[in-house]
Amino acid sequence: MKRKKYGFTILEILTVMVVIAILIGVLIPALTMVHTIAKETQQRAQFMEINLALEAFKGDYGDYPPSSWNDPDEIAPPEMDYCGGQKLAEALVGMDLLGFNPDTDWQADGETVSGSNLYFINVAFDPMSDSDVAELKKRRGPYLESLERVFRLDGRYAYYDPLEPETYVICDVYTVKKVRLADGSIVKAGTPILYYRADTSKKTIEDPASVYDRIYTVSDNLPLINLKWEEDKINNPSKDRPPLMNLSGTFSFFYSEYIRDPKVTAMDWPYRPDSYILISAGKDGEYGTDDDICNFGD
Repeated sequence: MKRKKYGFTILEILTVMVVIAILIGVLIPALTMVHTIAKETQQRAQFMEINLALEAFKGDYGDYPPSSWNDPDEIAPPEMDYCGGQKLAEALVGMDLLGFNPDTDWQADGETVSGSNLYFINVAFDPMSDSDVAELKKRRGPYLESLERVFRLDGRYAYYDPLEPETYVICDVYTVKKVRLADGSIVKAGTPILYYRADTSKKTIEDPASVYDRIYTVSDNLPLINLKWEEDKINNPSKDRPPLMNLSGTFSFFYSEYIRDPKVTAMDWPYRPDSYILISAGKDGEYGTDDDICNFGD
């Protein structure tokens, strides 16, 4: 009697392998899409938290925090080391993460113009000091429930000129870089969120006569944009212009396309002209690309 042989033929094996390859080819893009949507949802949730925090700040102080960088209309003398994203962090968590001090002159050293210390930056809070207790009682916030995505600038960037390295920024949920915290632990940080406050006294996106005649001014966060560019150039020297610039080397893309509301046809008009805009660099960590997440537009 002949024994029956059991097993798979080469053709059957190849057929199974083809089926598995097809399933993998279908599943991987689907899983990638699910992950992408989940991250976008997470980022929009972070923006919602920031939105609520900014509304609470406005409720306490009557307006949103400023975003200007080297604005000649500031109370303090123009400084080149403090810009929109840093001021957002000061407003929502304070420069020492203990809440916002309403006496601020929005300076990177945490002092008033006259030189008074407002935050416990280089000294610890002393509960036995009446002046320290009085200063802390002035505070509101922190307005953000979690400090998980708040990082010092010199922790997020190895190169941080011209900005003050000991100030904080709020980073997005796309953890693109490992950073070392003060306690030595290693965590992943996203890219700093860009914050622009609308100048409601202005009535145009762009006036060639003066950058200060715009509702929004790209230079409010220009140092952070350039820091990201410098960081990207380390791994990709071919990057020849900062994000949000167009090929001609100007920021007209930011004004005429990026923040422009296409529903308004009578003139160039920005989204959210009466409040503020927030920008996350998205999955690729680069501002001005299609995967950016913003609190405006679609």
